[in-house]
Amino acid sequence: MSELPAAPPPSAHPPHQPPPGSPDGPTEPAESPGPAHPTFTWLLWLLVGVALWAVSVAVVTATKNIYLVPTVVLLGSFTVPAAFTLRAHERYGSTLGQETIIRCFAVGGVLGVLGSSLLEHYLLRPSFWIYVGVALIEEAVKLGCLVLITRRLPVRGRLYGLVLGGAVGFGFAAFESAGYALDAVINVDGLDLRNLVETETVRGLLAPVGHGLWTGLMGAVLFHHRRGTRFRITPPVVLTFLGVSALHAFWDSASGIAVWLTALVTAHGSAGLQDSLNDLGYLRAEATDQQTQLYTLFNTLGLLLASALGLLWLWRAVPVAMRPPPGFTDALLSSARRMRLHTRPRPRRHFRG
Repeated sequence: MSELPAAPPPSAHPPHQPPPGSPDGPTEPAESPGPAHPTFTWLLWLLVGVALWAVSVAVVTATKNIYLVPTVVLLGSFTVPAAFTLRAHERYGSTLGQETIIRCFAVGGVLGVLGSSLLEHYLLRPSFWIYVGVALIEEAVKLGCLVLITRRLPVRGRLYGLVLGGAVGFGFAAFESAGYALDAVINVDGLDLRNLVETETVRGLLAPVGHGLWTGLMGAVLFHHRRGTRFRITPPVVLTFLGVSALHAFWDSASGIAVWLTALVTAHGSAGLQDSLNDLGYLRAEATDQQTQLYTLFNTLGLLLASALGLLWLWRAVPVAMRPPPGFTDALLSSARRMRLHTRPRPRRHFRG
């Protein structure tokens, strides 16, 4: 009887598996590269960060200790952007690694604010189109930072681009908010803690629909048209850049548009229009209560409209990003059942004497 041929020895090296998103591998996962069950580490980060920020504000208010002001500034500026960056990483980019996300957030954010500041200082002059110039410069710099940091990362696909671009955008937003916070707290009369709290509250609430969303949309299209490690400037990439810049410019100009609309509503003739514009400009103390309320209303409506347009764009470009995570509904219903069982009144026991 002839012997069977011996089986080949197992290879010491496992078979090569192309990285996710590479040209030889899957361009995008079917649902998301994140965990099958929803994780809420980002929510814990958000809640703890907000709680620490509130405690810091209370301590500074009670003690007047100016050395704690940087703590308030940093917590208020970084909590929300970092939390939503963590959410995107957990849900869609867990295979990218934490080092890559941190590099996009920190390095991309710092280089973004520095590059934008230099270009805006040397290229822009006060004009009617200054908001357009600011938007084009900041979106171009953030896009350049994204390309620079991920140029050797062999991944492609909308979801990965959304995560990486969002990390750069949220990093930019965090460092920019820190600058706005410092500007708000320092004035000629000393430290204005109330102005600092108002500024950080507003910017924190608006952070998820600002720079992180815009750069995420840009990254989604850029990585969708990527081939290997080579980025391509295609018509969809150019149109997305112009569209995101237009949305950014509209966001920045919402305050100015609100001033004009308020002046038009409250003015009486051409002379009254000019007087209203002067009252609503730097001489805010001369504005009437009606003008102040109308300005707040128009400015809020403008920001809400810009936010809705950005979220609608995200829903159209990357629909999976607007869906709840897998198992979220089941986990929510299970939590509700447990809460109902714990809160259900227990029957009283009667003891015979």
